[in-house]
Amino acid sequence: MRQRAARRLALLSESAPGKLAVVAAGGTGGHLFPAQALAQALVARGWRVVLATDERVQTLSAGFPAEQRIPLSAATFKPGDPLGAVKAGGAILKGVMQARAELAALKPAVVIGFGGYPSLPALIAAISQGRKTIIHEQNAVMGRANRLLASFVTQIACAFPTLLKAPASVQAKAVVVGNPVRPDIQAIYERPYDPPAGEVRLLITGGSQGARLLSEMTPRAIAALPDAIRRRLKVQQQTRPEAIERAKQTYAAADVDAEIAPFFDRMGERLAACHLVIGRAGASTVCEIAVAGRPSILVPLKIALDDDQGQNARLLAAAGAAEVLNEDQLSIESLSALIQALIEDPARLAAMAAAARAVAKPDAADRLADLVEKTAA
Repeated sequence: MRQRAARRLALLSESAPGKLAVVAAGGTGGHLFPAQALAQALVARGWRVVLATDERVQTLSAGFPAEQRIPLSAATFKPGDPLGAVKAGGAILKGVMQARAELAALKPAVVIGFGGYPSLPALIAAISQGRKTIIHEQNAVMGRANRLLASFVTQIACAFPTLLKAPASVQAKAVVVGNPVRPDIQAIYERPYDPPAGEVRLLITGGSQGARLLSEMTPRAIAALPDAIRRRLKVQQQTRPEAIERAKQTYAAADVDAEIAPFFDRMGERLAACHLVIGRAGASTVCEIAVAGRPSILVPLKIALDDDQGQNARLLAAAGAAEVLNEDQLSIESLSALIQALIEDPARLAAMAAAARAVAKPDAADRLADLVEKTAA
């Protein structure tokens, strides 16, 4: 299979020598998965794609349709940490010099960044060389890296109509395209939602940051449900590796059928099969839930900079598609009560599912690919 994929990329390289895009993304799956969806859309249109990233995403980028990967030096720092800022600045400067050399050799038609510090070196290098550039903002609040670049890039694409913290001078060049989702999730969009009648399937997603709270609290909240509900449950939970054994014990003691793992593949199948999602409110999670048309309970990460997860969650909640529990409101009792209330009201779950689908942009990858081609032209 890998050999066939390599041959396809080789043929694309020969057939479209002038259509090369460099996609800059990394750090977490939340940045990388939308970039992968765009890359797949561009490859389908005959483009060649090169991925510029950091070293942390080697496992996540295994299926990325890039003919080449450029590892760039990059680093981040916490606000109020001057020594960390100096070190990060040095790492990013090194990455910029690496990227300038690579871009000079590749001569891409456009460079697209997906936010986060790993995108900075490639974008800064491209801007310094006068190349066409696009940044995609996946959150309802513009992140720090994108705010630094916004005034200098050719075009800005955003996932939500809301773009808080964006410099006023760049609002005019912002285009709402949505957040690209992987093809297996996009394929669910037309599939109807069937409210639970017997078995109730819960999907609990983790997240790379702040997942400990959900990892530890959700099994205990489910164990606190009435026996009649627990016997109907089939739980799939992403959780931190160190919390797996404890979660298994909690579910076993409560006689709950549960599959637990630190990472789930085939997420499209799991979303399509579930009746209710419980998770954080990262931009990719929120948009994937919307495209899948599934009701959700969202717990925004409290320590997220600029409350971006809170803003993401509110957009779904305002549409009637999600219930939001802030960390200050979250307890075993409050989460258990909310799960019970939703399971006992199938009509409400169906209405939430319809509301989620109504605000989704399942064609976001193609919308962004259109913008890439327009900008490159």
